[in-house]
Amino acid sequence: MSIEKSHCVIAIDPGKVKCGLVFVQTNGSTKVERAVVPAEHLVVSLSKLVREHPEVDDIVIGSGTGSGTLSRAIRNAFPGKKLVLVDEKGTSLLARVRYFEEHPPRGWRRLLPLGMQLPQEPYDDYAALLLAERYLTSNSESRQSE
Repeated sequence: MSIEKSHCVIAIDPGKVKCGLVFVQTNGSTKVERAVVPAEHLVVSLSKLVREHPEVDDIVIGSGTGSGTLSRAIRNAFPGKKLVLVDEKGTSLLARVRYFEEHPPRGWRRLLPLGMQLPQEPYDDYAALLLAERYLTSNSESRQSE
């Protein structure tokens, strides 16, 4: 029986105004910390998260809006960390679905189809979580095929 090593990543859903930020640790069970932060405070928030979790293996960033500028800033701030771009196609819609799974509408809102609703709070952290899951899944599949 092989025991799989714990894997820790920080994933970022970049945006011009706000960014989703998530820490994910897998080791039998999964630990997740999520936040939505203003884009101009991302590097500071990321620094705090890296200090709190020095075991982080990789920093994952969505390949969409603002990822180029953000990637350069992160590379400069964390030269020793591996930075990986992940395709974020479809994550906004999937994040909204995941949000409503965890926070079902109440009251009169439960009568409206979910496709016509937007969460009442930012949900960029759910998009970042989906990016982390994509990365961890693709990494797991590539390790199994070796």
